[in-house]
Amino acid sequence: MNTAVAQKVQVPDIAAQVTYAMRIMNVSPIPRNYELFYEAYIGSNPKLTRELAALGNKASQEELDEIGAQYFGHHHGATSIDGVQLKIASELESLLRLLKQEQTSLESYNKLLDETFVRITAKNSTSVDIIKGVINVLTQATGDTITQGKEMVENVTQKSREMENVRKELDEYKRIANTDSLTQLSNRRAFDDRLSAIYNSTMSRNVTALILADIDHFKKINDTYGHPVGDKILASVGSLIRAHVRKDILVARTGGEEFAMIVEGNTEEEVMGIAERIRAALESTPFKNSKTGVNYGPITISLGFCMASWAEGPGELYSKADIALYCAKNGGRNRVVVFEDGMKKDFAKSWLIYRK
Repeated sequence: MNTAVAQKVQVPDIAAQVTYAMRIMNVSPIPRNYELFYEAYIGSNPKLTRELAALGNKASQEELDEIGAQYFGHHHGATSIDGVQLKIASELESLLRLLKQEQTSLESYNKLLDETFVRITAKNSTSVDIIKGVINVLTQATGDTITQGKEMVENVTQKSREMENVRKELDEYKRIANTDSLTQLSNRRAFDDRLSAIYNSTMSRNVTALILADIDHFKKINDTYGHPVGDKILASVGSLIRAHVRKDILVARTGGEEFAMIVEGNTEEEVMGIAERIRAALESTPFKNSKTGVNYGPITISLGFCMASWAEGPGELYSKADIALYCAKNGGRNRVVVFEDGMKKDFAKSWLIYRK
């Protein structure tokens, strides 16, 4: 393992600061509100910070949600998904009604057959009467049943098509709700779900790792060149990370200039190789404005990771990976550090601030 020694520094408790700010402003401590205040606290979007501060201590949930919808499109993803789910429920209900009608039709047909059998076996009926009665009853019942059956098939087929269209619509809403609009990577919602799922099974923990990455001196980039340039660099870094890992590795933007990767099926040495490949690729990538020739680089990234088997749950795994990331930053940046027992722990962010 690589060893990184962290200097003793005073690092603010972000979770406590954010919670305090929400309490002062009388804001309900729900996840989507926490995300707004967290982003405002780390200063990644000054405009958002100003709009949030302008609300004062009487901000309504509607006003907060309007800001959330403006800066975090996934806030309203759940509402859209709920609407599609209601459509699916409605289609299923219609389909069940059709099937129930078919069942009623078949039950009526069976009843007619039973009545015909009674007529045939009745001793007080003549042969001619029996034959005529059977022919009339069966002809009418069979014809009705066949017609109803054809209509039923057509209706069920149509309903199936409608349900398939609604399912595709739902899949698209889910994709949008789990995608970061700036980088087109997975967002915190998708990251949270995948991180929790690691501990649903003990089989793969030994070969699963969480890598956290943070762009070095990103605030300086924003301050020097402006947020539009910063956003482009964020998007480019996200694309570079995605291009240098396997498709099955979840790559997410978890906040500001921080990214996360959940790597499954690799040993500690292999994970180190994956992280080092990302670091080296970014270090060697030029960041220039093709029109003006302005060089925004060099752009580098620090990475820290922890194997899932070294933690009891997702919260501890996130905390240990974050400790390793901090040590990479504090050790000079532009490097990869793997978590080791004994590393400074009191500055690590809690994964719980990302829960939605």
